[in-house]
Amino acid sequence: MIAAKQKEEFYQAFVSKNADYEGVFFVGVMSTGIFCRPTCPARKPKLENCTFFACAQDALRASYRPCKRCNPLELPESMSRLVQALMEAVENDPTKRWSVRDLEKHGADASTVRRQFKKRFGMTFAAYARARRMDIASQQMHEGERVIEAQLNAGYDSASGFREAFAKTMGAPPTQAKAQLAVLKASWIDTPLGPMMAVADETGLFLLSFANSTLLERQIEYLRSQNSAVVLPGTNAVLEKVEAELTAYFAGTLHVFETPLHLGGTPFQVRAWEALMAIPYGQARSYKEQAACIQEGSATRAVAAANAANLLAIVIPCHRVINSSGETGGYAGGVVREKWLLAHETRHA
Repeated sequence: MIAAKQKEEFYQAFVSKNADYEGVFFVGVMSTGIFCRPTCPARKPKLENCTFFACAQDALRASYRPCKRCNPLELPESMSRLVQALMEAVENDPTKRWSVRDLEKHGADASTVRRQFKKRFGMTFAAYARARRMDIASQQMHEGERVIEAQLNAGYDSASGFREAFAKTMGAPPTQAKAQLAVLKASWIDTPLGPMMAVADETGLFLLSFANSTLLERQIEYLRSQNSAVVLPGTNAVLEKVEAELTAYFAGTLHVFETPLHLGGTPFQVRAWEALMAIPYGQARSYKEQAACIQEGSATRAVAAANAANLLAIVIPCHRVINSSGETGGYAGGVVREKWLLAHETRHA
């Protein structure tokens, strides 16, 4: 059960439906016997009728029933069954050009599909399906296929239509992309603290960030420019590995990540990040202590800036660095998440 001193903070987050607190606490409503997640849209009870829990299991043990409106037993903002089914359909026939009638055959309303894909991926279903087709066309051209063959395999009879669709998705026409464009795959991973976006190629992970981060769009643009690459939805062995490791991490059974990483920073930044990865699970360091670890004792501000430039949340654990006073702050994922991660690691260390 949550400590009394946090009740007011959590109640205000509950009233304001603050998504930053997703996974941090659950609310048992004594007058109804149900429990909710922080962002539940239902009418809010008075503070004296609320009991706060650190996890859904604690609420269940206290005989509260899960709310049917906010589904607290599911991960926050997790992928809907409709999105899952359509993603599987795209993977089963990735060259298919989808129509409204095709969606209706899957029992789906076009506007609902558009809204759910936009919320999940930041793109419509049509753009998602087109990105998968263009990804396959790009792979075929890299493997030596002629542009016309990649065009026909992608389901385009018109060369101009294919060029337009390819350039819209890949940022360059097929003739240029065939020779020089790198493709990074992006996957959305559901976690107890909300969905995260992971970006990787076949050799390593470039980005792991909370999907609601205000920095995410800028981080992706940085990856594109630094690697002369396009970022497309998809998966590969690296993304599958980090998803499995994140699941184990949040279950408290994994303390050290083994996913291969791309550390694309300056030499100083890389040293700072390596010092972060050397902080033992369940412990915390100050910025001054981190600077001393890399023999830069007076460079605390530079170390803090390097931590802020970290593109690999949790895997490179910048949440383990706190102020000299012992207070948290400065974590890109938010102070609430930082406190939760530290408490989670302390509990499972």
